[in-house]
Amino acid sequence: MASTVTARPGYGQLLRTRGAWTFLLPGFAARQPFAMLTISIVLLVQHTTGSYGAAGAAAAVTGVSMALFAPYSGRLADRHGQRAVLIPGVLVHTASGLTLTALALSHAPLWALFVAAVPTGASVPQVGPMVRARWGVKLQGSPLMTTAAAFESVTDELTFVFGPLLATALCTAVDPAAGLLTESALTLLGGLLFAAQKSTQPLVTLDRHARVEHGSALRVPGVRVLIVTFLGIGSVFGGMQVSLAAFTESIGEPGLNGVLYGVFAAGNMLSGIVCGAIAWKVAPQRRLVVGYGALALVASGLWAAHSVLALAGLGLLVGMCIAPALITGYTLVESLVPAGARTEAFTWLTGAVALGQAAAVTAAGQLEDRFWTGAGFLVPMVGTSLALATLLALRSRLTTRPRTRTVARGVGHRVPVAVD
Repeated sequence: MASTVTARPGYGQLLRTRGAWTFLLPGFAARQPFAMLTISIVLLVQHTTGSYGAAGAAAAVTGVSMALFAPYSGRLADRHGQRAVLIPGVLVHTASGLTLTALALSHAPLWALFVAAVPTGASVPQVGPMVRARWGVKLQGSPLMTTAAAFESVTDELTFVFGPLLATALCTAVDPAAGLLTESALTLLGGLLFAAQKSTQPLVTLDRHARVEHGSALRVPGVRVLIVTFLGIGSVFGGMQVSLAAFTESIGEPGLNGVLYGVFAAGNMLSGIVCGAIAWKVAPQRRLVVGYGALALVASGLWAAHSVLALAGLGLLVGMCIAPALITGYTLVESLVPAGARTEAFTWLTGAVALGQAAAVTAAGQLEDRFWTGAGFLVPMVGTSLALATLLALRSRLTTRPRTRTVARGVGHRVPVAVD
């Protein structure tokens, strides 16, 4: 039957899906601050302490906290509805972000910043996974699912083009605290606007069988493999953020930090657009292995670049390699994980990126403080290489088994209930 398809469904058809725009626009606004958070913390804390190590550690606590709490947030959203989780989350995040800002400006001890960073990270709204879960409901069983995964990756990377640029501009041209203050305000406004879109959120299931599905995301072997691969991707994001900031400051051009990171994110976004437009005939498992191998290879050359042009070129290539891996990983979730646990599965992957980013920010900050400028670029090389080795060893676990799909399609055992 697949041979009768003459053309891959495109973005135009995807965006004509009924009701899509009601959650796409608010979702874009709500996830924009996510790309500003880490770099805003790094720039603020580095300004008040003078140490990239301290700045990286504070940002790392935020990332680890988010990684630990994100899957729990996703599970609650699957069980009780997205709106029930999102509204209190954005309120807590805003209050925590303002507290962290005040502590940093008052030169509070580092441990106090860590204390404030925990709720700041734990309450980061998981808007991206929530949007992906809404696409899953709208497009279940449709060939548009891969296109939707690509579109979401492009949307994510569009935020990573503008987010760091905006945060860097605010922190360097307005005030070191302006980036984090703006991030908190945008989270509040965008999150509440997205939460108001009740009609498109996935229905909640209440029976015992559904409860089993809700707890099953991490039990799927393929999800655990994807978590490791996404940890490696997070190491690229974290290593790039700290190392680019240190490099641009060392040459006396701190404003170039946002530009270079924007080039990196632009490569990710452009390759995501192309990836979503291609009618792939290669299995997603094989695409993930090949794409990840290319990512590890290119990331291994970052530490040797010592000029703005070289870093811009390599950053562009690294970004172009990340998008296919992200898109393929999120696409595999649709076939590996039961529908009632997909929000949780998506948050595990998002949390893995955050955890990898947190570890990379810490490691890269220490390397930049203790060794030469650019030593932090060793972190993406090591992170992606280790993740690639794991992926190669366990790639067979990414294969979908018929029994898994039967459980995923067992909608007859669930009773959908609308939740405000």
